[in-house]
Amino acid sequence: MRVAFLTLGCKVNSYETEKMKINFEKKGHSVVAFDEEADAYIINTCTVTNIADRKSRKMLHRAKRLNPEAVVVATGCYVDSARAKGEVDESVDLFISNSDKDNLVEIVLEKLYQINGQTLEQDAQNNCHADIQLNSLVHENMSEAAIKEEHTRAYIKIQDGCNQYCTYCIIPYVRGPLRSKSLEDIRDEVTKLAEAGYKEIVVTGIHLSSYGVNGKKSGEFLEKAGKPLLEALETIDSVEGVERIRLGSLEPRIITDGFASRLSKIKTICPHFHLSLQSGSESVLKRMNRHYSPQEYLDGVKILEKYFENPAVTTDIIVGFPMETEEEFLETVQFAKEVRFAQIHVFKYSRRQGTVADRMDGQITEHEKSLRSDRLLKCEKRLENEYMDRALKKNEKVLFEEITEIGGKKYIIGYNERYIRIAVNADEIKDAQSKCNTITDVEIIGKADDDDIILGKINDNI
Repeated sequence: MRVAFLTLGCKVNSYETEKMKINFEKKGHSVVAFDEEADAYIINTCTVTNIADRKSRKMLHRAKRLNPEAVVVATGCYVDSARAKGEVDESVDLFISNSDKDNLVEIVLEKLYQINGQTLEQDAQNNCHADIQLNSLVHENMSEAAIKEEHTRAYIKIQDGCNQYCTYCIIPYVRGPLRSKSLEDIRDEVTKLAEAGYKEIVVTGIHLSSYGVNGKKSGEFLEKAGKPLLEALETIDSVEGVERIRLGSLEPRIITDGFASRLSKIKTICPHFHLSLQSGSESVLKRMNRHYSPQEYLDGVKILEKYFENPAVTTDIIVGFPMETEEEFLETVQFAKEVRFAQIHVFKYSRRQGTVADRMDGQITEHEKSLRSDRLLKCEKRLENEYMDRALKKNEKVLFEEITEIGGKKYIIGYNERYIRIAVNADEIKDAQSKCNTITDVEIIGKADDDDIILGKINDNI
């Protein structure tokens, strides 16, 4: 069979898609590009916003147009959300929920074999290794090998599920309860990745700070969070060959003096911390059911600055949350300036059916959301440039990823520990391709025309 994949949404989805690809290949099937003709198209969907829903539906319809005879499969968070709302789509042949992703291969093959007048049992007799019963669908056991998603870094999902129930978010309803990967499985997966040559490990999860925490109450999270995650990071750090560990999104409340102190002793940790804020207004945070105040968030940032030099603190902010006034929005802008974020991902509030916020009064118009988004993005660009000016040293260590073209010239591009993108003219390097997947000393010389990219040169005397 020829199977094509498309991934929408978060890094956790990317990780899970790569697992699916490997599982199909293990059974002797071919993975092809999404725009090629295939027997099955699998779209790993996202539902975090209305735009994500629309894109998920659009790509499912596109798959059916690519080959009307193919099996079109929707999996991921949009599936669970659409089921809850009773949505149907004639372009989709199979809806497979997050909880069934580990058995997706068998479910899809069963459908394909039915179309071809064959069964899984017949397939097994033909040595196609169909060894999992369809009726044994269980939650992901999280013991699969970690998967590389980009050119040089590998992602490992160590946690799934969320129990925070922010009023705007549908994810706890579609991702299920908290569950964590064992330290033994983490060590085994990272060892395989290090042996394969990957230098940087990105640690991900739906609510990463809840790694190792099974309590359902906020108080239990505060009591238990931090130590299990630190143990997981120390386990990764102990694997020979790992040169960088980069953290996924963290809950602001996890940043305590004790947590940051112990974290700073892990030498491979990148000083790049994504602490999800959502709003800099205390009243908006309360309506969102976020369990911290702006001051508590700021205290966490100051703790990070105590233990790490120029840490890159990045965040997510939602504008236009129900009843958000102009004054509350300005509180958020001012707070962003006070924190001095390295980067902000700005989102316009998106109503999600089934959430508390969807039923709130005072819904903001799309026009006003767009105006606020534009204003915050202008602030974000200034803060990003200020951070680069502040944090960049004369010499930086860059993990090179790929060779690409900028302004008609070829550059080899990578990232430093703080996730600043740095490019070096490939024509000035002998065998530039050999520099990919290496951490190299680079002398900073200025900015490219695209001011998101810093220019440097390799200096063997550094």
